[in-house]
Amino acid sequence: MTAPHLAGNFAPVPDELTEMDLPVTGAIPPELSGWYLRNGPNPAAAASAHWFLGDGMVHGVRVEGGRATSYRNRWVRTSTFTDGIRNRRSDGTRDLTAGLANTHVIRHAGRTLALVESSYPYELTRELDTVGPYDFDGELRTAMTAHPKTCPVTGELHFFGMDAREPYLVYHRADAAGNLVLSREIEVPGPTMHHDFNLTAEHVVFMDLPVVFDRQTEGMPFHWSETYPARLGVLRREDPQGAVRWFDIDPCYVFHVLNGHDEPGRIVLYVSRYDRLWASSSHDVDAATLWRWTIDLVSGTVTETQLDDRATEFPRLDDRLVGVAARFGHATDVGNPIGRTTGGALVRYDLSAGATVAHEFGPGRTPGEAAFAAADARPGGAGYLMTYVYDAATDRSDLVIVDADDLTVPAVATIHLPRRVPFGFHGSWLPDA
Repeated sequence: MTAPHLAGNFAPVPDELTEMDLPVTGAIPPELSGWYLRNGPNPAAAASAHWFLGDGMVHGVRVEGGRATSYRNRWVRTSTFTDGIRNRRSDGTRDLTAGLANTHVIRHAGRTLALVESSYPYELTRELDTVGPYDFDGELRTAMTAHPKTCPVTGELHFFGMDAREPYLVYHRADAAGNLVLSREIEVPGPTMHHDFNLTAEHVVFMDLPVVFDRQTEGMPFHWSETYPARLGVLRREDPQGAVRWFDIDPCYVFHVLNGHDEPGRIVLYVSRYDRLWASSSHDVDAATLWRWTIDLVSGTVTETQLDDRATEFPRLDDRLVGVAARFGHATDVGNPIGRTTGGALVRYDLSAGATVAHEFGPGRTPGEAAFAAADARPGGAGYLMTYVYDAATDRSDLVIVDADDLTVPAVATIHLPRRVPFGFHGSWLPDA
């Protein structure tokens, strides 16, 4: 029997394509000019021990002048992909050039980087060919999270590296030109799975949560711990070598954060929260829902509030609002956090009014994560949500563009792709400007 993470639209595609002049239903907004890229696991051997462990493949659509000029998909040619090199050497040390590069794809300081949290990034060309591993000119000596945050004010890239051996967590900062300017250890009591973190205008907030490294676990080498504490670690950005202040929270796990911002004496965070994760098996995942955490810096306490009972994941917003009090964010409802359904929706959250609105794709049509594509230069202004949508009836995928300001109306444009795009993880709209 085929494993669920290798069946249906989780199954890998066998080859790389380049197709020009894609058919479109509707009208692509003429102000959009750039690439929509999305990364995800696509094991070249058509087999892997867990969905998270397939070779990285980036799927990209080029949009300009109201046309979808091309589609291409390319494996990220890491040393693991080309030569079978393993990330962990026989003596226990790590080869950080080896990895899967299968989780995210971003741009910083003019470089397009494919990311996974266990190794160095891999740089890609505009045509998605692999340049090679990128270590910030030899300055980076840890792995790099797949969820770095770009400060919209300074252009700095904030990120971290985690390891199963000490130091378990290291915080990094690169300037807008791509120079690594800060690396410092964050002391935590054990090797937990740090996947994402929070950035505000004044603070960095780490999430040290009770999913701990376990090499004996089948699938992913992590399991839920009943004894490891759940904590949030607050570091002031203006004092990056200063003390980290820790705040206890209820046991839970968070893969992905929506956003965070500062208020007088408080930090407000929005996260997709799981009650537990991988308590019995790393193949079993319950539903995540949107929560707000309010850290009271005076009392030393955290107020935890569930905002919605709809199961959603892959929260995103206009990236130009990272770290400030954004009114709107969105997430994907696929009925299950890793997409094991045949239909779904994009959900827009009004974080001020506490209201939601959804764009339903209809039976058999399943969206992935949606990236925000700005329509103009105003942060928080008009824009579009872009996502790959799998159609079970045709066994094909589309790139669908939805008006972010009104999810109730039909899609602005549907770009028909030459093949299905397997369910994957994260991506970016990379405008030419």
